[in-house]
Amino acid sequence: MSTSTAATVAGPTAPEDPADRIGALRGAIDACDAEIIELVRRRLEISQQIGALRAASGGTRLSLSREQQVLSRFRTALGPDGAALGMMLLRQGRGRL
Repeated sequence: MSTSTAATVAGPTAPEDPADRIGALRGAIDACDAEIIELVRRRLEISQQIGALRAASGGTRLSLSREQQVLSRFRTALGPDGAALGMMLLRQGRGRL
């Protein structure tokens, strides 16, 4: 069946209502946000475990070289605002200095 025949059989397609599309896209953003929140919670738990292990072994509260690696990775992937996001995540895990 040719493309034009398939379109005729299926009927004309109505343009999508922008409000419906916006609602669907917002739903997708909400799903992304839920995943991000779950990942941040998981990251926080892991970070706290690392801090507890470092303290139990007599280590320092934080590793500046490790923090610089994290910030660099976020900056490279997301630009200057990425570094700010990385810093926020680091603060969540270890608290303010």
